[in-house]
Amino acid sequence: MKNQNIDFKLFLLLGMSVMLLLFVSLLFIFIFSQRKKLQYQKSLHDIQSKQQHQLVEAAVKSEETERHRIAEQLHDEVGALLSSSKLHFKTMKMDANDNNSISLFDKGNELLDESINKIRGISHDLHSHILEEFGLNDAIKHFAENIANSSLIRITTELDYSYNSTWPEKDVAIYRIVQELLNNIFKHSMAGRVHIISHYENYNLSIKLINDGKGLSQENFEQLRFKKNGLGLKNIQNRINLLKGTITFENVVNEYHTNIFIPSINEQSS
Repeated sequence: MKNQNIDFKLFLLLGMSVMLLLFVSLLFIFIFSQRKKLQYQKSLHDIQSKQQHQLVEAAVKSEETERHRIAEQLHDEVGALLSSSKLHFKTMKMDANDNNSISLFDKGNELLDESINKIRGISHDLHSHILEEFGLNDAIKHFAENIANSSLIRITTELDYSYNSTWPEKDVAIYRIVQELLNNIFKHSMAGRVHIISHYENYNLSIKLINDGKGLSQENFEQLRFKKNGLGLKNIQNRINLLKGTITFENVVNEYHTNIFIPSINEQSS
């Protein structure tokens, strides 16, 4: 009887051990399968993020290529036609006594000059030769001066010339961001003054645009960039994403600040 009790206890202990081992095995299998599932989901997410990044990069490059094509056509074709029209215009014979015709002639000549200058300005903005030849700081300064000359906005710059990019593609993206932001300020802010500041330190580039008019809040930006009429803001965010940077909007004592931060901008190529 005593031996039977010992055998039963051993059998019970063995059964419990087997069940415990089975439970631990199932637990390990579950943990392992969950870990594999998480790894798969992370890999899938990384692949999707990479594909999305590549699509955005391709779209931005395509847009830049199209800008250059349009710029060349404007400069070489439309600009040439307008210049030729002006030459023909100058050869016209005018009756010195016909004041009305002379007035119309002078007005037409003035409009032609303005059209030629506009075409030249648009072509330069689209292609941005200054960016290629002189770098980001001078390109921003030149574009800011052009806007200031054609409006009542006073634009000042305080740019860090210790920044010297070795990555032209990034400079193009940053320039387009600043260009779009300045255009938005010019169209919507009703500002009288804009100040642009840049700071470069430890491979990180910061750019701040300050205006004394109206401006976006961070919430406005996040909402508007997903709307059909927010294409410019969406383009800004796409370029910010490509640069792995951030853009923030804030209201600071009757001023609106737009802060751009681009990390490790020259680190990989230094």
